[in-house]
Amino acid sequence: MSDGFAALSLDTAILGALEHEGYTRPTEIQSLAIPHAVAGKDVLAIAPTGTGKTAAFTIPLLQKLSKGKPGGIRALILAPTRELALQVEEALRAYGRNYKLRSAVIMGGVGENPQIQALKRGVDILVATPGRLLDLMERKFVKLDKVEVLVLDEADRMLDMGFIHDVRRICTQVPKNRQTLFFSATMPAAVAELANTLCKDPARVDVDPTPIERPRIEQKVMFVDQRKKQDLLVHLLKDDPSAMVLVFSRTKHRADRIVKKLQQSKIRAGAIHSNKTQGARQRALADFADGRTRVLVATDIAARGIDVDGITHVINFDLSDEPENHVHRIGRTARAGASGVAISFCDREELKKLAAIEKINDTALMTDDSHPFHETEGARAYIAQVTQAAKPKTRGGWPKPKRRGRGRMRRNGMR
Repeated sequence: MSDGFAALSLDTAILGALEHEGYTRPTEIQSLAIPHAVAGKDVLAIAPTGTGKTAAFTIPLLQKLSKGKPGGIRALILAPTRELALQVEEALRAYGRNYKLRSAVIMGGVGENPQIQALKRGVDILVATPGRLLDLMERKFVKLDKVEVLVLDEADRMLDMGFIHDVRRICTQVPKNRQTLFFSATMPAAVAELANTLCKDPARVDVDPTPIERPRIEQKVMFVDQRKKQDLLVHLLKDDPSAMVLVFSRTKHRADRIVKKLQQSKIRAGAIHSNKTQGARQRALADFADGRTRVLVATDIAARGIDVDGITHVINFDLSDEPENHVHRIGRTARAGASGVAISFCDREELKKLAAIEKINDTALMTDDSHPFHETEGARAYIAQVTQAAKPKTRGGWPKPKRRGRGRMRRNGMR
């Protein structure tokens, strides 16, 4: 491992844990962020989902805390969703297997008593979603005055979910003399403003968010009327019964309708979204990961905590309102060197969204019309849109031809 993680100034306890997990070489975000974090600097990291951000902050955090003295909550990790919080805590246990550091998860959707008891027993690292954490802080179950490291994971999604005020209130209770590790998939203005208020002279790390870095993902678009999307989905799933498929829906209610349709068609499927209880979400995720269901339907917000190997297909049942989310969606397949397929269903009303996705993708998605629900008019509208975009532009559209005849007539006295 001399040319891998060992080159990042990590100690033998961490290297042994990584070797036990089968990790030999760091990802790009890990190679760039870990050295700064180990050196004690604040880090501002921008990288798409699925690039290894969790390890990029948990590994240096564990190493730092292992060298200090126990006493109170020494590290706080804020995550936007329950699934992501559980995923982070699982990573802490795996990478910290050779340390005697205690971690706990505070999140909504489950009973609070076990969480309160864990806090009373003592915690070194607290992983939390903002809502439940703020509630327990107000009730004096949580004190953050000993925090040495503050981590914000998926900061953009926290703001999208309306947690900005909760996050700011929580951060006022953390000592100013601390290390801050700020990780986000995108950097809109509101996220940049929050980062500026929390980080002190951070080392900025950027990993290209375009899907070009995932060449093993075959991307294509299928034009289909909105009313026929469910039929197309069933057709594709029955055509490839071995596929392990993650389907993205724009709304929670539509996700439930999709699952109902698939179950009626004898296709094992489950849904994960914020209306589900935490127990139901964990069961749906476990059933999908273990192969008891072959299709998981998710909304963008709930999907931030999905980290499942073996997904062969990502199907965008609805195109995302935010083109950056397309990158995060398709990043759920083609992991660990595998290949994958990303299919986007596109109705005529979604052509502008498709254009925005292709712009950030820096290439046009391949059109697949080899299905019985191909929507010819939508395809024609798309082709017309692409053709129009390719026209040379002037203030009036096409360049106007020069008019020469009238001048010649005047000079020759013919008018």
